[in-house]
Amino acid sequence: MEVGSKSHLFYYFTNFVAGMLKKLILDSKLLDITLSRLCQQLIENHSDFSNCVILGLQPRGIYLAELVHQKLKSLKFSVPIGYLDATFHRDDFRRRDTPAKASETRIDFPIEGKEVILIDDVLFTGRTVRAALDAMISFGRPAKVELLVLVDRKATRDLPIAADYVGKYVATHDSQRVLVELEAQGYKQNKIWLINKD
Repeated sequence: MEVGSKSHLFYYFTNFVAGMLKKLILDSKLLDITLSRLCQQLIENHSDFSNCVILGLQPRGIYLAELVHQKLKSLKFSVPIGYLDATFHRDDFRRRDTPAKASETRIDFPIEGKEVILIDDVLFTGRTVRAALDAMISFGRPAKVELLVLVDRKATRDLPIAADYVGKYVATHDSQRVLVELEAQGYKQNKIWLINKD
């Protein structure tokens, strides 16, 4: 490709635009370090996890929950894990143009009196977490609920909900979204991106 040619300029222009539209927040190595830190924080607060359960929030939080569960297992901590779907408890459920499709809820253990570690990939408005708290009550009254998220989108909350464990805080606005790519979802590498939708 000849320097200064139209094709050369087009190549660099398209890559420049792509860089503006998509920014890497965490690569695979940093994401693994972040997960290790989150697990250490859980261990500090819960010791042997004797009264704890993990609930991955459908649809994307289950993949992060599995990663946390596997890391804790590698450190010799056994914690029951389940999946929670909050679709029918969302406050916008009847306001959608197309019907929302529910995912699987799989909780094979009681949560009555348990300390629940609720896990999702991104904390945005807080409405999904609120719906999850409502959905959880169907399975018992937990002693405590903690929230763990990989990314906390700052200044975007609609409800007074905060995470207890955060992988990374990211300043965003409404015209942006956070894309979590995990190998468990079929991606080649674990990566987190900030996408400009405009």
